[in-house]
This record gives sequence, C-alpha cells and structure tokens, in this order.
Amino acid sequence: MSPQEQLVENAVKAKAKPARIQLAHGAGGQLTDELVKSHVLPRLGNDVLNELLDAAIIDPQHGSLAMTIDSFVVRPWKFPGGDIGRLAICGTINDLAVSGAKPAGIALAMILAEGLPISVMDDILDSVSTAAKEAQVQIVTGDTKVVGHDQADGIFLITAGVGRIPARRTLGPAQVKPGQVLVINGPIGEHGLAVMMARELPEAQLTVKSDVAPLNGLIDAAFSAVPNAIAFLRDPTRGGLAGVCSDLARQCGFRIILDEAAIQVRPEVRSAAEIFGLDPLDIANEGKVVMAVSERVARRLVAALRAHPLGRDAAIIGRVDTAEDGICELQTLIGGRRIVQKAHGEEPPRIF
Repeated sequence: MSPQEQLVENAVKAKAKPARIQLAHGAGGQLTDELVKSHVLPRLGNDVLNELLDAAIIDPQHGSLAMTIDSFVVRPWKFPGGDIGRLAICGTINDLAVSGAKPAGIALAMILAEGLPISVMDDILDSVSTAAKEAQVQIVTGDTKVVGHDQADGIFLITAGVGRIPARRTLGPAQVKPGQVLVINGPIGEHGLAVMMARELPEAQLTVKSDVAPLNGLIDAAFSAVPNAIAFLRDPTRGGLAGVCSDLARQCGFRIILDEAAIQVRPEVRSAAEIFGLDPLDIANEGKVVMAVSERVARRLVAALRAHPLGRDAAIIGRVDTAEDGICELQTLIGGRRIVQKAHGEEPPRIF
C-alpha cells in the first residue's frame, strides 16, 4: 500500500470511528448506530436492551409492560406547530404506542438554565398538560434541576413512559414477511423542517408546520380495524422514513420496495428541503407511523386511518419483496430505482 493510499484509509477509519463525541452522534443516523453498538451495548447489553426497540418489552410471560425514556434538547424551544413540551409528551407516547402498548403514565424531568423566564417554563408546562390530556395520560412523577446559565439552552426535558401491552399482540421486524405492504398515515418531513426553518430562517415567509401529535388514538383505531394483522409499527423520527425502512429491511432480511409516487410531501416541505439541500426521506417526523400489514387487509386499514383526524392522508407506500438481501429500494417517479440508506449523521441536529 502506498503512503497516499494509507493516508486515505486512515482518514476513512477516522471518519467512521471518531475519537470524540460529535453533534452528528445524536442525529439518529449511522454514527448513532455505531456509538450504540460499539460502546453502549458491549457494556450494558442484555436480552431486552439488545433489541433496541423504541420501548423495551419487559417480562412478556407475565402480562407485558413497555418502558421508554427520551430526552429533548430542541432549539428553538418553540416552533410552528408545537414546542419542546408538546414534543416531549408526544414523543414518549408514540414510542409506547408503536410497541403496541397503551400508555399508563409518564415521568417528566426538567433541566432549567439559570435566567430562564418563569413565564417560558409556565408556557411549556401548559403545553405538556395539553398534550397529555390529548393523549389521555397523566404525568405521574418528575424531577427538576437548575444549572448555570451557560450550561444549557434554557430548558431540557427528559421523559420516561410506561404502558401495558394487550395479550397476544406481537410486533417487530421478525414478524415482517413477503406479501405485506407498508402504510403511513400522511405526508413526511414536516417536523424536522419546521424546526430548522424556525431556527435558521425565522423571517422566511415559507411556513412549514410540525406534525407533532400523540399517535396512540390512531394506533388504537388501526388495531380495532385489523386485529392481529399488523406486524410492525415504527414512528419515523430521527433518520426519517429512510431510516425506518432501511433498518426494517436489514432487520427482517427481506427487500423493502418503496413507491416514491405514493409518498406524500407537501409543496412547502419540498421547497424548504431544497433550501437546506435535504431529502424529505431523511427528515424527522413526529406525527407519523409506518405500519407493515398483510396486503389482504391493507385497504381496510387505510380506510380506518383516513377516518381519524391524524390519518386523513394515509396511503400504501411500499411492499415487502421476496428477495432476501435486506435492501431498501425506492422506485422513483421516472421509473428507475435507487438504494435507500440511513443518513451517516449529517442532518442538522438539535431538532428533537
């Protein structure tokens, strides 16, 4: 190997495994995966944690419980369509709901920076209360800490949630098989771009509104419409639709084929994505859920979703193919095909 080739190889290795934490480690892409798999799981891994689900399934032999925890560091704390308080509650509710659980209670911790106006804290707590009532769940415990004014961006929130999973409800990539189709409840990319526009271009006339919403009611309606027919649920937050579908293909071992013509992107979202040079497939959502379901009941499921306020634009967007290669592929508008991969980690951070 020549010295030049050795330098290139060393540079690639340095990029793949950085020696220090980078902002991109929190973006939900390949760098996040590498951090978890190379550093967290070797030290903390167990049968439950190793599944890396949005919510852990605890003691399935004795009436399953689901448990999840998340932290929210969004900047700015308020954006079109929501704020950090609504985001925290909806994010926690949705992680429980996509595990098949019915939320039972939420714990809320606040890290407040010295100098934060109390009126801002009150506004955020009002938003927490409104979102919790919308999801029909209570805040049952919490904690508060205050740090120096230079140690945090005003306010950070940490939430944990617990829910109960009904008997005989089994979801996950292992349940995904050829012949199933993928359904989503509406257009993609709205949350991530709403936050980025509020932060980077606050004076822009192009307004994108976050889709942040609690999905447990919509998911309950889905299970009622097609009981025992849903194989997989996931909310496409960090990493967007591309992240969920590429992960699903890798985990189930079958090819996932997405139909670009069926994936809805609102015009204002597409325009904003072009401004930032982003693919809407990679952008975070906070009010969307991807479902894998048998093709024979898919239309019934779509009809049930469209009858709910959060599912009026529900559509079938892809299918599970027989090819056992674990690839996610996009069938493009012009008739071609391209591989869909999870982003490396370049998406602008701090939108969760």
